[in-house]
Amino acid sequence: MSEYQPSDIRVSDTEREDALSKLNEHMSAGRLDIDEYGERSARVVTAKTRGELLSLFGDLPEPKPTFGQPRPAAPAKRERTFAEKFVPIATPIAVLVLVAGVFVVLKLWFFMPFLIVFLIVSRGGGNRWQGGGRGGPRGMRHGRYGRY
Repeated sequence: MSEYQPSDIRVSDTEREDALSKLNEHMSAGRLDIDEYGERSARVVTAKTRGELLSLFGDLPEPKPTFGQPRPAAPAKRERTFAEKFVPIATPIAVLVLVAGVFVVLKLWFFMPFLIVFLIVSRGGGNRWQGGGRGGPRGMRHGRYGRY
């Protein structure tokens, strides 16, 4: 059996897409004009071997197609910090405690139930599918007889 040269190995669709993206980078950098890009990209689409693809990049610097080499990994998603996790929760609680403290100091016990009701209503209490609160369906009416 005869040995294949690396340039005789057939290319995959993924490798063709990689080559097209590299050609696009060269065109964006001004190394290729639109006509050259069109000609080369048409040849990339019809290329069957690695040698055919590499011949299109002979006069161009890096980046060139990478065959079977792993791409650089995407940056890892960083974990949120303590402040990013708890400040959105702690801020409303702190405001509630502050207002309740003012009511207690000023001996305005009468207004405390109104504060609690206001907080419940402002947070959108109720089932979101019944149209109450945030995230409920907008512009849709659900009735016994369908849409009105």
